[in-house]
Amino acid sequence: MQSLKPPEKPCNGFNCDILESISDGVFTVDDKWLITSFNRAAEQITGISRNQAMGRPCWEVFHSSLCESECALRYTMESGKPVVGKTCYFVDSRGRRITVSVSTSVLSNDQGEITGGVETFRDLSALESLRLQLKGGFDMGELISHSPAMQKVLELTPAVAETSSTVLIQGETGTGKELVARAIHSLHRGREAPFVAVNCAALPDTLLESELFGYKAGAFTGAEKSKPGRFAQARGGTLFLDEIGDMSLNMQTKLLRVLQDRSFEPLGAVQPEKTDARIIAASNKDLEQLVEMKAFRQDLFYRINVVRIDLPPLRERKEDIPFLVDQFIERFNRLYNREITGVDPQVLSLFMAHDWPGNIRELENVIERAFVLCRSGEIQRSHLPRELIIRERRENAPTDLHTTKQALEAANISRALKQTQNSMTRAARLLGMHRSTLYRKMKQLGLIKM
Repeated sequence: MQSLKPPEKPCNGFNCDILESISDGVFTVDDKWLITSFNRAAEQITGISRNQAMGRPCWEVFHSSLCESECALRYTMESGKPVVGKTCYFVDSRGRRITVSVSTSVLSNDQGEITGGVETFRDLSALESLRLQLKGGFDMGELISHSPAMQKVLELTPAVAETSSTVLIQGETGTGKELVARAIHSLHRGREAPFVAVNCAALPDTLLESELFGYKAGAFTGAEKSKPGRFAQARGGTLFLDEIGDMSLNMQTKLLRVLQDRSFEPLGAVQPEKTDARIIAASNKDLEQLVEMKAFRQDLFYRINVVRIDLPPLRERKEDIPFLVDQFIERFNRLYNREITGVDPQVLSLFMAHDWPGNIRELENVIERAFVLCRSGEIQRSHLPRELIIRERRENAPTDLHTTKQALEAANISRALKQTQNSMTRAARLLGMHRSTLYRKMKQLGLIKM
């Protein structure tokens, strides 16, 4: 019986067997940016089959961070110059952000005319994961944590993002509820649609209603033009209702109808409008307690409490303080064009002893305020807000020496790794210890996950 040969794989002039055997992803495009070949490794890395990719514009397949303004392949095809080892990321078929290293070159015919381009990309996810472990542990967009208390949040976030379920985020003021909401949105398949945030505590009922639902021209005196509400603006995307616990019972009733019917009526409208916006609600109050006090509708609570994320306060994740401090210093150095190298050990000890009622936002404000007084070098106690020093003396809070010592060790190791581009050998030499001692300390401090 004659066997059937599999169809030829389009390789655009390349040796198919070679392209199929290498571990790097390879694809080619013609002069119209349509994909003309796509090897097996490209399928595995992107999660997109060859049949799905062929004939489509490359930016539709990859959703890369370079696509909009710094496309390496476009630069190569326009200039004729290759690009080697440029790091970027793209979003795979499951919505995950994949870090890759890309290289590009041109394709030309026998006359030397450019007919297209070829790009190879190498998956750096494992290397990026190791870098994050050395830096501080868990990562999700702007959310970086070394704390086991936050691990559950960061592990739950991608799973939540894969669904369109309503989410309730609870946590004290300043714990980063909006950051979590934005992380969920950025990982969702509707990430390209708008993320619209509304602070329910900042507006009275009449303004909040028009803000959420919008209004038609002539709905009230002065309404000369129709205005779309936040539900309309968030179509296909995410509507973030911050501080929903401060919403009045009257507005809660109107919101409940929207969540039940997935429709709303702008002020002055005669027909309802549909909404497919995903709802993420947040509160710094205990909504279950408010339900018991009859200050929050029980049926609305059940509607928004489909998936619940509880953010721990900073006092319960103090091991994150040294890493947050480094993160804020990096940010403000770029913003204010400074060269602050870190904080004095006494300052870090004070930070570790403080309970941070304002949580991460308070810590960020303290660091930013220190930048006003500190021009270079390390941030000293004299650069801190007076009220923070006074509160420390008044409370006379005993410092947990073991926790502070661990935090200082972790901060020093993190700084050494950063200075040596995560080289364990050079970092150990910089810290004056053997490489095996450094590795053991990192395991003890939780900087390397087992």
